[in-house]
Amino acid sequence: MAERKSRKDAVRNREAVLAAADALFARCDSPEDVTMAGIAAAAGVGKGTLFRAFGDRTGLLRALYEARLEPVREAVETGPPPLGPATPPERRVPALLDAVLCFKLDNRRLALALEESGSASPYQAEHYERWHGLLRAVLDQIPGMADSDFTAHALLAATRADLVEHLAGQESVPRDAMRAQLRHFATRALTPVPHGE
Repeated sequence: MAERKSRKDAVRNREAVLAAADALFARCDSPEDVTMAGIAAAAGVGKGTLFRAFGDRTGLLRALYEARLEPVREAVETGPPPLGPATPPERRVPALLDAVLCFKLDNRRLALALEESGSASPYQAEHYERWHGLLRAVLDQIPGMADSDFTAHALLAATRADLVEHLAGQESVPRDAMRAQLRHFATRALTPVPHGE
């Protein structure tokens, strides 16, 4: 009986921590403002609970990112067009990039914190590798696509959190304008270049 209670406590604590971190990231000015101590205090748990549940700040960021990303992942894996797998690749690539951009716009501080979390390379992060692999696979379905690996990297570069933060924050580019610019960029990248150019 005690083991079931401790499991329930662990689940409740995890949910409280994720909710507290979510709220703190939503209202912070800078990702560095959200500390493990601040999250623990907001969740009403000890710092040790955070470290046992998530390992470190990066582990907590990943867990929160994954929880927020779940609806997008479901739409990509099993949903209808334009994100779902039945969508023609020329339409799906811009839709996938739009989903990444909108997610990062909606979760600016969290995305920035995760991409700046101190790993050796942002390109080796699990979330990046997942998006890159998906885009590369969809690009491979487009006839005449010469280098889907590089193209996937180049397209994802336009959705990096630091660029999104710069455009949305410092340059005050409206959301709809950013989405239109990205759609145009993706469409141009998917247009075959005539031989000899």
